[in-house]
Parts: sequence; C-alpha cells; structure tokens
Amino acid sequence: MKLVRWLLGRLILLFDFLFQPKARKRAPHEQEMVDQQTKQLALYQFKACPFCVKVRRAMKRQNLTIELRDAKNVATHRDSLLQQGGKVKVPCLRIQDNQEVTWLYESNDIIAYLNKRFD
Repeated sequence: MKLVRWLLGRLILLFDFLFQPKARKRAPHEQEMVDQQTKQLALYQFKACPFCVKVRRAMKRQNLTIELRDAKNVATHRDSLLQQGGKVKVPCLRIQDNQEVTWLYESNDIIAYLNKRFD
C-alpha cells in the first residue's frame, strides 16, 4: 500500500509540473501590495497530497506568494499545526490578522478565501 501511495504521489506531482496554470498578471504596485498581504499567510501542506496540490495550483493562478510549510517532514511545522491549529490535517491555511490567528482547513474553503480576498 505504501508503494501505491508513493507512486500516486509522484504521478500527481508530475502532472502538476507538466500542466501548471498560468499566473495572473498584475501591475507591479498592485502585485507588491498583494505580496505584502500574503506575508501574513502560511500554508501547511504535504508535497504530494492532491488537495494540497489543488490549493497550490489556485495560489499559482492568483500569483500569490504564500509561505509553504511542510507538515510531513518538518517536525516543528507539524507540532505547531497540531498545537495551534488543533489537528494535523492538510491543507491548512494559517491566517494572521493583527494579533488574531485563524486556521482554515479544507481545500475548497481555502481556495474560496483566497479568491475572495485577492480577486
């Protein structure tokens, strides 16, 4: 079973690489404002998770530079996801707004949030 999951993960990454979406074009000053806003965001993810790939593709389409945190291979990211977010489930978007931190799970919810905020 482990081998099947590994192979499927590699296939997902291959197709993601081959069929990357085009990034949205913005005016330089507008892109700079978006980049400033995305500094408050972090995506906890597994590299080959199909739902994480879905979110990363949406980020690419929107031309968003959001920090990616590997919750599978980096123990500190996994621990903060569990302790602060409440569960080790990916994808999870960490949203810091002033002093308030929100943890958003579910790929469709994350994509809807990004589309609403950056469209």
